[in-house]
Amino acid sequence: MSSTLPPWAREMRDLFRSGSCAQFLLHGNIFDALPQAGRMLSITTFLDEVMFAGYDVVLRYDRSRGIRAVRGGEDWGEWVRNALGDNAQAQSYLREPGAALELLDRYLLRTLNLQAIQDKGAQARKIAVVIDFAEFVVPRGDPATLSGAFSANVVKVLGWANDPAILHANIVTVLLAEQLHDLNELVAENPHAVALRVPLPGEPEMVEYLQALVATQMPELPANSDVPMDQLARRLTGLSRVGARRVLSLAIRNGERITGKWLTRMKKDAIERECAGLLEFIESGFTLDHVAGLDAVRTWLREDAELLRRGALHALPMGYLIAGRIGTGKTFIVTCWAGELGIPCVVFKNFRDRWVGATESNLEKIFAVLRALGQVVVFVDEADQAAGKREGGDGDSGLSGRVYGMLAKEMSDTRNRGRIIWVFATSRPDLLEVDLKRQGRLDVHIPLFPPETEAERRALLLAVARKIKVPLKEEELPDLPDDLTLGGNEIEGVFVRGLRTFELQPEPRRPLKDILLDVFREVRPSAHTRKLEYMDLVAVKECTDARFLPARYRDLGPEALEQRIEELRRFM
Repeated sequence: MSSTLPPWAREMRDLFRSGSCAQFLLHGNIFDALPQAGRMLSITTFLDEVMFAGYDVVLRYDRSRGIRAVRGGEDWGEWVRNALGDNAQAQSYLREPGAALELLDRYLLRTLNLQAIQDKGAQARKIAVVIDFAEFVVPRGDPATLSGAFSANVVKVLGWANDPAILHANIVTVLLAEQLHDLNELVAENPHAVALRVPLPGEPEMVEYLQALVATQMPELPANSDVPMDQLARRLTGLSRVGARRVLSLAIRNGERITGKWLTRMKKDAIERECAGLLEFIESGFTLDHVAGLDAVRTWLREDAELLRRGALHALPMGYLIAGRIGTGKTFIVTCWAGELGIPCVVFKNFRDRWVGATESNLEKIFAVLRALGQVVVFVDEADQAAGKREGGDGDSGLSGRVYGMLAKEMSDTRNRGRIIWVFATSRPDLLEVDLKRQGRLDVHIPLFPPETEAERRALLLAVARKIKVPLKEEELPDLPDDLTLGGNEIEGVFVRGLRTFELQPEPRRPLKDILLDVFREVRPSAHTRKLEYMDLVAVKECTDARFLPARYRDLGPEALEQRIEELRRFM
């Protein structure tokens, strides 16, 4: 067998040769092309022609086309004719999952019986059974609630993995499913089967693929690209080989130059399409210069951006927790940071689904893309709602606990330090599980607060005005009243109200400056003062560096802080 096998295939080969396992669950990037001896093969063809090249019989099954003999068709065909005779329903027996798996099971049993009675010195026949789209054969769900046919399928598949006779014979079974969580839990978690993830190609694999493309199918690619081939491979990570070819073909066939800007847009569209709305790239027109005040926070984030550029990944945190009351600009500061990082930034969209197993499958797909991107910042807004709970939630059948477990495992993988950078934002960090907030997952906890000094209020006013392009000169903007505490979202709302009044008034119009001054005098800040104070204090409690705190919180002792939080908790 070729020494250039991908890692998952080498592991599969070694486990089978050692007699450790006879059933493999392949999941992940299973619809991609795999390079082999100058050719690009589908994963099923790769299994047939490379992994099982020396096998006597290779049978493939899916619900659409039924059972097909890729190799050893004479023996299989003769056995089927003897088993089914002239049965008019022979084709449906070969196609319907229950009947098809029953035929396969009987064929494997017959092979085992033949091996048991043949001469000890005779060469045992090698048989491989590959089940495509296995999620439609052994779907996720409690076997007790599945129909009888599906429950029988689960039992058959478990039997092939658990039977010692099959384990010690030259028989291997392979189930293919894009998401492992789409398979029945008993099959996916069977200790006698091994789940192997087929990853998206990394940068070295993408370089190899581009070289093969130029040599065989796209010799004009280097001349059509403003991006050097090594950089092009890096920019295409996160896509499958098939997805990368689709993007490049689109440019070449339409006579477009492959520029950095064009490539970024096409890659973004391709990944968002492949992820079916689970991830969204942040395209930011802002930088940290647009953030008002927060000098210590901006300095810290810019220093980490510099470490990223230098490649000093060992000095970077695994993640950040940004906490603060509503309206303090948690999402905005991440958007501004994204504008000057130089690596992709993505937002977790709503990955939860009402169908059993679909949420876990969505997370699997997201993690696969994040690993392949090379370096990426992952922003999880309203993290207290998205991250799940260790003990699960009432009435969700343990889904919340499973989401928590998957996130916790992925976030603590230190191999991803400086590669997958997590940023959680929430106004209620106290609702996040302690384990998710610990060092080694979200190392840096940054609290945000409304402006407190005159200089801070003025800076925020100017920042919001620039953000929404208020048509006034800087010196014309009104000052905030001293007794008025507003967050960035509230100031933006005031500006919009002033602009609304300005646009609706008849000619001659009052100056916008005067209108805004009136609106600021009339505005009523949020009446939920205790809840807002509570959000401030739990952000203080989470803070990991005193430099991030306003002066009035730096000397607040832990006991006084906890006492005030407990006093306010009854109002939450």
